[in-house]
Amino acid sequence: MTETTLLAELNEAVLRGTPKSRLRALWHTTDLLITGRYSEADVWTFGEVIGRLADEIETAARAQLAEKLARFDHAPVNIVRKLAFDHAIEVARPVLEESRQLDSDTLIAATRSSSQAHMLAISRRRSIDERVTDELVTRGNQEVVQSLARNSGARLSDFGFLHLIKRSDGDNILAEQLGLRKDISRHLFQQLVAKASDEVRKRLAQANPEMFDQIQTSVAEVAGALHAKLGPVSRGYFVAKRLVTAQHQNGNLNEASISGYARSHKFDEVTIAMSLLCGMPPDVIERALMDSNGEMVLVLAKALDFSWDTTMSLLFLGAKDHRISARDLEVKEEEYKCLAVDASRSVLKLYRTRKSGDVPEPPRLKAAMH
Repeated sequence: MTETTLLAELNEAVLRGTPKSRLRALWHTTDLLITGRYSEADVWTFGEVIGRLADEIETAARAQLAEKLARFDHAPVNIVRKLAFDHAIEVARPVLEESRQLDSDTLIAATRSSSQAHMLAISRRRSIDERVTDELVTRGNQEVVQSLARNSGARLSDFGFLHLIKRSDGDNILAEQLGLRKDISRHLFQQLVAKASDEVRKRLAQANPEMFDQIQTSVAEVAGALHAKLGPVSRGYFVAKRLVTAQHQNGNLNEASISGYARSHKFDEVTIAMSLLCGMPPDVIERALMDSNGEMVLVLAKALDFSWDTTMSLLFLGAKDHRISARDLEVKEEEYKCLAVDASRSVLKLYRTRKSGDVPEPPRLKAAMH
């Protein structure tokens, strides 16, 4: 008997059979599909027949069918998709969690149209691309995003990370799961640390001491560089301080004036101006400007909500010979786009609080950066 004849007979069983015979036909058809080798056209036809049989069976039987097809890499896409959109989560869960036959477009459609339980199943897949995770982080409840954060196979975009960091406020579980991810970048890790509770900070410091030490000691990495380059404070510094302070008192110190100072390579003026606007000691600003990575400058500029053009001028000011390669500049621009104004301001607030002695261990500024 050919496959075509067999499928024709099964189709006839759908039309004329009893509920009990249809169920037998469903399992027989499914077993034939899984154990045989068929053309793409025949697999599609199997899917049509199985789909019609599945329409006539109870939820428990459909769930059993989903379990059978979820791990079968050659399952008919038409029936797998149908099962994925089943309103009964016990039917949809196996294929949403495991079937490789579901592409990203289908998973996004399921995320947008199905329940939180369906989204939770998707969040547990072995591999999830950024397009899907972007949908889950905005639409999923806390259980969904916690599941996503602990899934190492879920790729998170910078948008996804930032959204989850925002949602981690008051959720220590989510905050800790994010901080433990191997793919979190330093500038995102530092934003997370700035917002996290003391309990979460301690756990992250224990679980990821290398990353935590890096963000805690950033200012120390550049300490002494400024003195080596500029030497003792000059008379010009005090002149600049009087000028910029008066400008600030008159309400005329703003982004435009800082941008002008930076473009004119007036290091002292920029240092004093940034110190006044950020409420931070001049030596911290100096070290930020001298940092070869430029990371602290990005956080300071973002906290002040400066444009990229102004931020770029600040980076050039502190760069060796005032030069930065086009490639490095592109990377910094992308990093700057990823920073959030509120998170950057929280980092500065945390630093100022610790410097005042309210918190025992004062953090270094790089806790606000990569």
